[in-house]
Amino acid sequence: MSAQRRSLSTRSLADAIRSGEAGAVARTLTLIERRAPGVEEALADLYPGTGRAHVVGITGSPGSGKSTLVAALASQYRSEGRSVGVLAVDPSSVFTGGAILGDRIRMAALSGDAGVFIRSLATRGTLGGLSRAVLDSITVLDASGKDLIIIETVGVGQAEVDIISAAQTVAVVSVPGMGDDIQAIKAGLLEVADVHVVNKADRDGAHATVSELREMLRLTHRRPGQWNVPIQQTVATTGGGVEDLVAQFDAHLSWLADTGERERRARRNSETRIRWAVEEIILDRLKPGSPDFDWAVEKVTARRTDPHSAARKLIQQLG
Repeated sequence: MSAQRRSLSTRSLADAIRSGEAGAVARTLTLIERRAPGVEEALADLYPGTGRAHVVGITGSPGSGKSTLVAALASQYRSEGRSVGVLAVDPSSVFTGGAILGDRIRMAALSGDAGVFIRSLATRGTLGGLSRAVLDSITVLDASGKDLIIIETVGVGQAEVDIISAAQTVAVVSVPGMGDDIQAIKAGLLEVADVHVVNKADRDGAHATVSELREMLRLTHRRPGQWNVPIQQTVATTGGGVEDLVAQFDAHLSWLADTGERERRARRNSETRIRWAVEEIILDRLKPGSPDFDWAVEKVTARRTDPHSAARKLIQQLG
């Protein structure tokens, strides 16, 4: 395809996304995962019109009911007339058919709703449960006019802190009777949470889990004017507490706007996106099979130079 024809195709695809066409959104997300030619141009065209959607990250240990909670959240937002995009970054998620039948039925009820778009994305081995494809997919869903974008992350413990580079509001999900959940929070997720969710709150031990979380939050160092992290109990299978959870998310978004924190988080997101893009460009150009890289490998193997010196020289040659 010529550059001119590709440009026309890219522009028409971006126009279709801005019109909210689900087919164009789905096709572009596939192109993003494949890093197909022309997708960078489409994203560049779309990016100036983004920044309106509220991006919510749902994270926590496996088994905490994140997928069911996301389904319940999507239903609640739709009942309020708000459109929703869901990015499920989890190969065992409900959206890929890996959950129990009840979860599938709940999501099936939303599948025919034009106001909901659901997509499963691979982590591609990234430690934080995210990949550059996730951030680019947020751009597409935002440009398509979605009011809310919910990211369900893979649930891998402390490395989940990468979610703060993508979401404006982060909910950390725990369940009663899982001490490992609390240990994971102590290991690093405590500072990530804007809202703590105790899901499956109809189980024995829910009040004890809430008390333990409250004590942990009490012991953290808080600055004046800092967001007061709430603890919300939910029963996602019945929708219990989900309406209140949505209200907590909305309150947090208002706080972000009122305090200037929304702009600070947008800057942090931009820093991450630029850094990840730079890393991808460099790794794409410096890989086995390229003459300069293979030459450097030969020199390091022969002990004629060291790995760090070889790496610096390769980077210098990129200019």
